[in-house]
Amino acid sequence: MLNPNKTIVTEFMLQGFSGHPKFQLLLLGCFLSLYAVALIGNTVIIALVSSNTGLQSPMYFFLCNLATMDIICTSSVMPKVLVGLVSKENYISFQGCMAQLFFLIWSLSSELLLFTVMAYDRYVAICFPLHYSYRMSPRLCGALAMGVWTICALNSSINTGLMTQLSFCGPKVINHFFCEIPPLLLLSCSPTRVNSIMTLIADVFYGGINFLFTLMSYGCIIASILRMRSPEGKRKAFSTCSSHLIVVSVYYSSVFCAYISPAANYSPERSKVSAVLYSVLSPTLNPLIYTLRNKEVKHALGRLVPSFQH
Repeated sequence: MLNPNKTIVTEFMLQGFSGHPKFQLLLLGCFLSLYAVALIGNTVIIALVSSNTGLQSPMYFFLCNLATMDIICTSSVMPKVLVGLVSKENYISFQGCMAQLFFLIWSLSSELLLFTVMAYDRYVAICFPLHYSYRMSPRLCGALAMGVWTICALNSSINTGLMTQLSFCGPKVINHFFCEIPPLLLLSCSPTRVNSIMTLIADVFYGGINFLFTLMSYGCIIASILRMRSPEGKRKAFSTCSSHLIVVSVYYSSVFCAYISPAANYSPERSKVSAVLYSVLSPTLNPLIYTLRNKEVKHALGRLVPSFQH
């Protein structure tokens, strides 16, 4: 039975960057450019890996999954951001807000979990090169990717479902440029303890345990590289994992700033800056980092676009 005191919210207003009207046009140009580069770059990565037989290894299979997650992440956020920058008020329906929250959590958590899988792939490739084909079989890679998507979809469904059970009876202005858990919890007038607990569990698993596994993998990788006698072998080994390390460092640092902090210390402005890093900048930089620092991808891209070779 519906609680008579519960307000049925039909829409929220995304405050976005309205507090900085002087920079609206500049932000519009920057975000539009970043969004275009993110879409084109990640689509090119998917096309290259899918069509090139020389890129059919586990590393590129997971890179293709990462590019797909990047497209979902940035596409769940940027359209409303661009609308907000060209209009005076940016409203989003309750259903649209929940849909945005679902796809955002799904893509963010999937990327964090996939980073651990990619770190394990590099660990096997460098520390056990003779057993790499056996350990990272196509069947195992497919199962790992499916597990990442499924586990994170379940996590997103739980957190989004819990959010739909809250009552919102106060201000309906979200001090952010998209629907995110911390600012939404601040607007709720019903108890949010269960939501906070589930968010904490997800933070510990994705931001804590996965981060430790990633560090462990790269600790073993670095130790194995340092034991190599050949300078050329060391250089080649470092080059195969340096791109992944750069991406992981940028992504984890921005996510930690946004989520791994006490609720009492929540800062809307700091959260917006962190959100720009992981929802816009990271999906834009990922294909550039992997393309510009990878000879095989550059070679495949050169065959697709001959002018790129020059």
